[in-house]
Amino acid sequence: MSRKRFAIELGYAADLHGEDMTKAAVRAVQDAVSRICLCGIMEICGRDQFQGVYVHADVAVPNPNAVDRDAVLACIPIGEKSLTLVSGGLCVPGIEVPCFAPGVSNIIAACAALTVSLEMDNVDQGPKISEQQDCVCAVKAE
Repeated sequence: MSRKRFAIELGYAADLHGEDMTKAAVRAVQDAVSRICLCGIMEICGRDQFQGVYVHADVAVPNPNAVDRDAVLACIPIGEKSLTLVSGGLCVPGIEVPCFAPGVSNIIAACAALTVSLEMDNVDQGPKISEQQDCVCAVKAE
């Protein structure tokens, strides 16, 4: 058996007033989850549940060491889950709102990419596309 990518979805989010890396990361993953529909797993692949599903999240925030990994993984609702945190996202000046977070004024933005893969057996490998090949989906002008 081998894993095959089934879907990739991107998500973006921010913590506007708390400089909370975890909150921004969780929101970015939830944003991606909210836009992905995996009906093809059952309807096309013929599965009756989400068995053999793997979801990997790549999340970029300014300080990845400050992220609660378990909190981010907990917002992925299905499958075997994994997470890679990298330095990225944004930290931009905002405004201090003392009732939300005294002494904190930066906005933290996070980016997430969820890759959903399926464990497949006896699958046609399909065409191999290298990075050097041109996109075959472009419409030719007549």
